[in-house]
Amino acid sequence: MYSKEELKNLKIEFWEGFDNYCRTQSYLQGRDKMWVLYDTKVKNVELKFDATRDGASVILEICHRSDDARLEMFERISWHKATLEQDLEDELIWDLTYTRDTGKQVCRIYCFCEGLDIHRRAHWDGFYEYMARKMFLLERNFMEIRDYLQD
Repeated sequence: MYSKEELKNLKIEFWEGFDNYCRTQSYLQGRDKMWVLYDTKVKNVELKFDATRDGASVILEICHRSDDARLEMFERISWHKATLEQDLEDELIWDLTYTRDTGKQVCRIYCFCEGLDIHRRAHWDGFYEYMARKMFLLERNFMEIRDYLQD
């Protein structure tokens, strides 16, 4: 079991390792910015990574406060499902009502790799490989539909 401070340091080391891993991947070279993440240019739509004791997630999240606006954006994205799922067939999970640990409800479109544990350093390479490859694909596909989603 980790103390609060040890867990904080472990996560810092994990994310620094992920950054270093990404910098060595040839398919990620030459990008102005490594990842789009929160700067999608679509209001209340974010791309995220999550690494937990249960596995790795690569996430497109719609986090509008208004249920109606959130559901409308989910529907607009679903019109482009074929494009968003390109090279990610049968991997994306479309969750209309995902509840975060904080209790906030969002819409999520994500892929998940189970069997990885962030507390096990031996699993970190698996996390890094999965998250970098899947985010590269999800981000690329999202950028193809982004202009259709902007207000």
